[in-house]
Amino acid sequence: MNNKSRIAKGRYLENVVKERITELFPYLKKKDLRSARPSEPGSDIKLLSLTARKLFPYDVECKNREEYKTIYNHFKQCTGHGKLESLLVIKMNREKPLCIIDIDHFFKLLEKAD
Repeated sequence: MNNKSRIAKGRYLENVVKERITELFPYLKKKDLRSARPSEPGSDIKLLSLTARKLFPYDVECKNREEYKTIYNHFKQCTGHGKLESLLVIKMNREKPLCIIDIDHFFKLLEKAD
């Protein structure tokens, strides 16, 4: 895959996340958040206003890669356990555990907290 395709693939995921944020907080304007430019340091979604940072207090890094297939397989195993919401906890040696949830569930949690 060439570099231009990689950038487009990452940008697609960034746009999905930005769209979900603006759906959840419709009073945010386009000037309140933007995607980072290629090779710009920091998060992939730039929260430009204080209001945006208060409403969505997360630094977002978007990775759209095929190498996460194993994590997705583990998450699918988790979804087959029952009717409760799926939560996958992963850990690597000498690293903190991470929790993985579905993006729809994440935004529902934010909606309830709002």
